[in-house]
Amino acid sequence: MRTVKEVSRLTGVSVRTLHHYDAIGLLKPTEVTAAGYRLYDDTALRRLQSILLFRELQFPLKEIKGILDSPAFDPAEALDHQIKLLELQKEHLENLISLACKIKNKGENEMNFEAFDKTNMEQYAAEVKERWGNTDAYKEWEQKGKRKTKEEISKAGERMMELFAELGSLKELSPEDEAVQEKISMIQKHITDNYYTCTDEILKDLGEMYAADERMKQNIDKAGGEGTAEFARDAISKYCK
Repeated sequence: MRTVKEVSRLTGVSVRTLHHYDAIGLLKPTEVTAAGYRLYDDTALRRLQSILLFRELQFPLKEIKGILDSPAFDPAEALDHQIKLLELQKEHLENLISLACKIKNKGENEMNFEAFDKTNMEQYAAEVKERWGNTDAYKEWEQKGKRKTKEEISKAGERMMELFAELGSLKELSPEDEAVQEKISMIQKHITDNYYTCTDEILKDLGEMYAADERMKQNIDKAGGEGTAEFARDAISKYCK
């Protein structure tokens, strides 16, 4: 765990900016001590790294939050998109440098505006935003969240962990067992009732995230015992077939 000052020194992001990210829900600390100190684990730092890459690509903070919080968000896929965007940005800068050198060598008579064209980069960025930040599921989750009180949101989260605890108690059974599959159905319904319409496709993606995302895995295993997150993934995979 690192304190906010240690994260600031490590990343170059000011303490004030980290506090702002916390306030808007973009990067919450992993833990807040009784004394009020923010602490960040490696999972939080990986999220910060992704935030900073999107910031380098000129994504607004609100859009970054929408992307990272999207139910369909895939960190590995996001990195592929970030690399592609950075390559397009590099190509754009190289074209500008080339143009500037031509102007220097040939004088102000060199008239070429193609190097200023950002169409490809902007189109690709729009596709990335559409992939996660503007999904129907995210919009629905955002709208439902506005209609709920903090207590209702808290209770929905607690019930979700209770369902994982109940699922964890069934780990000795096969993922295909009727009792296990019924519990997966309850989880899907709970997500639909409280967050967004959880289709089988979305549920399957969530199942993969439960086992792959370290923070999610820790929380689910804490609720249902070690191995619950992976058991949930396997049971969801069977359910969605």
